[in-house]
Amino acid sequence: MAAGEIIFLVQPSPEGGYEARALGHAIFTEADTLEELKARVRDAVRCHFDEDERPAIIRLHRVEEEILAA
Repeated sequence: MAAGEIIFLVQPSPEGGYEARALGHAIFTEADTLEELKARVRDAVRCHFDEDERPAIIRLHRVEEEILAA
């Protein structure tokens, strides 16, 4: 039976591009663009889970920090 969903925390990488880390699972990937990251996240989930255990939904939670002058 497949799990409902898996959540990835997505943030800008200090080296440029983006990185994604799964919450509750040892899955990490990175890419130069968000579109490339989405493809890599899908591939990582396919590799990490057997087909009958694979989550039906992958949720990307993007976190970006912005600094404003007071």
